[in-house]
Amino acid sequence: MTEETIDFILNKLPIGLIIFDRKTDIIYRNKRAGNILNLFELPPEIATINKRILEALSKGRLSELFPGEIYLTKKFDGSPSNWIFRFYVYEKPDPLIYVVIMEETISNKLDMNEIRQKFRLTRRETDIVRRVIDGRRNIEIAEEVDITEQTVKDHLSNIYMKIGVENRMALMRTLMQTSNINS
Repeated sequence: MTEETIDFILNKLPIGLIIFDRKTDIIYRNKRAGNILNLFELPPEIATINKRILEALSKGRLSELFPGEIYLTKKFDGSPSNWIFRFYVYEKPDPLIYVVIMEETISNKLDMNEIRQKFRLTRRETDIVRRVIDGRRNIEIAEEVDITEQTVKDHLSNIYMKIGVENRMALMRTLMQTSNINS
């Protein structure tokens, strides 16, 4: 597999990936991680956890001091989602810490397939609805889906018409009231 193929795959992932070296400098981040870091500052706890992991590694006590999985859950100002940071350690030859960033979104709690069927939405419209529910702006949706902002607006017009609403707030209210919420 070529490096170009790997980069393509890593940049299409719906999760963020950041790799830190032994000095806790960022040596790689995929596109999603870059987008997240453009919106929010990396929580200071990340640096603290990274340093503790590296100290434990240098003493040969990683599994003793960090038994099990290493997680951090954060809520950022201005985001309706919870953000989960999952730490992984690559020990040899040079230690690396890679952090996977996952967004726990509101749409994950809705049955999007039920919404799609009930309102006869296309798969693309359903994808856009999911991103609207998660608080994305039109420009963010356009970037994530690789379409123009005008195309997003066109899709939203069709969605509003199919669901019988006039704006995002009414869309959210209607969907929250009509869908099964999985807790």
